[in-house]
Amino acid sequence: MPKYYEDKEEDTRACAGVREDFKACLLQHDCVVKEGKTPSECLKEGHCKALQTSFFECKRSMLDTRSRFRGRKGY
Repeated sequence: MPKYYEDKEEDTRACAGVREDFKACLLQHDCVVKEGKTPSECLKEGHCKALQTSFFECKRSMLDTRSRFRGRKGY
C-alpha cells in the first residue's frame, strides 16, 4: 500500500513504496511529533516494526542469489 503524491518525483529505486511508507510512519509517529525524539531513537523503541521488517525483507531479496532465477519480489 504505497502512497503516491502528485507533486513528487517518482522514485525508481528498489523498494521505493515500502521505503516511502516506512519513512512516513516514522515521521508521523507520536514518538517523533509529540516527544521530539529522532526517528532512529523511535526505531530502537520498536515503533513501525512491521514496515521496518518489510523494508528489510525487500532489500534482502535483492541480494538473494536465488532471485536471479525467480525474479525480485515486487513490493
